[in-house]
Amino acid sequence: MSVEPIDFLERAVATPSHGDVDAMRTLLVDALADAGVAARVDDAGNTLASKGGEREGPHVVLNTHIDTVPPHIPPKRDGDVLRGRGSCDAKGPLAVLFAAFLATEPERGTLTLAVTPDEETDSTGADRLDLDADCYVVGEPTELDACTAARGRFQGTVTLSGVAAHAAEPESGVSAVQGAAAALRALESFDAERGPDAHPSLGSATLTATTIEGGEATNQIPAACSFVIDRRSVPPETATGFFDGLREHLRAAVPADVGLDVEPQERTTPFLEAFATSHDSDVVRALCGAGAGDPRPFGAATEASYFARDAPTVVFGPGYLADDEGAVAHAEREYVDCGEVETGARIVADALDALLA
Repeated sequence: MSVEPIDFLERAVATPSHGDVDAMRTLLVDALADAGVAARVDDAGNTLASKGGEREGPHVVLNTHIDTVPPHIPPKRDGDVLRGRGSCDAKGPLAVLFAAFLATEPERGTLTLAVTPDEETDSTGADRLDLDADCYVVGEPTELDACTAARGRFQGTVTLSGVAAHAAEPESGVSAVQGAAAALRALESFDAERGPDAHPSLGSATLTATTIEGGEATNQIPAACSFVIDRRSVPPETATGFFDGLREHLRAAVPADVGLDVEPQERTTPFLEAFATSHDSDVVRALCGAGAGDPRPFGAATEASYFARDAPTVVFGPGYLADDEGAVAHAEREYVDCGEVETGARIVADALDALLA
């Protein structure tokens, strides 16, 4: 059954989902039901619907998310452009996958639509998905390119501890700020000494200190200082390997009388780690053969990280993370080109026919 993706997209963008996603999830379940497809919502809030399964073949999963960042911005049609919160991240990609799912009748294998509720926050839905798939297409704004790799993102806090003293007698204390200065300098040499090699598609990992705080009084040797680090990883680095290596590297650089602690950000789900899918994978060849742009890396960390651990994964969809004027996704000016949504739906449907015919 074919559907008009723009009609669904306009209704989706009109439905707030920057906090509670119940209304958006209901819209999706009802739209599937109207097309004659039963959907279920699991305990983690994922919306799941499947087709096929009668004949042996690959299990292809179409995934994206229904939550958005705040605030809600109502839809506004401007010619062929639809503006509003979620128009490109990720309700435009959702409309593409929704339309392609309904248009496809697998001759073999299984097709599953799996839509998660909290990609913009904790990714608890994606973490709970266990679909035993052979490949994934993850909907995000890629300008209709087949994105086969992405950096991971880790966050942690480096805490330095010293001994408070009067600033007039600095030798009687131990400055945590001076310890932090040594640690910050050491960040610059971490990748050369311990980091992974540059990746062919993603380039080099990055390590950046983003915020810092310390000290309690202007005439006191500071006993505590901490700063937050942002790590953009490349394969094969894992979160555990990175934090263990960073802890050892900084400890060697910081004076022995300064205490050092490196703690990963508290999360209920794993960090989004880097991934890379072979360009020779069936799902990559199917999408590119159907008209997707040449394989390239995606510019942001996504839930594709969770799926790529188990099966070839491609990030694909209409829209821009940013254009020549600046940010698009997550910005007040968020928009998507409706023609690109329709083209994206055709590309995914043709790719599914190649995989499941």
